[in-house]
Amino acid sequence: MEQLTGILPLILIFVVFYFLLIRPQQKKLKDHKNMITNLKKGDKVVTQGGIMGTIHHINDDGSLLLEIAENVRVKVAKGMIADLSK
Repeated sequence: MEQLTGILPLILIFVVFYFLLIRPQQKKLKDHKNMITNLKKGDKVVTQGGIMGTIHHINDDGSLLLEIAENVRVKVAKGMIADLSK
């Protein structure tokens, strides 16, 4: 019984870390992956570098053409899209 009382605080700490740190991070990662998968032409996005633009074309190689100004297009990796803008 004394061994159980020594291990119980460690188990409790792990459970708290799981629900406060690990689980929310996994959910955020899953949501980001889902957003990247569902990108389509015409979506307004923000890159991780802070560049805002509209998706002009999605390439098969995992990149896309992002129009950041009229007739100014930049090739960006899909994984570098941080969020959809409004």
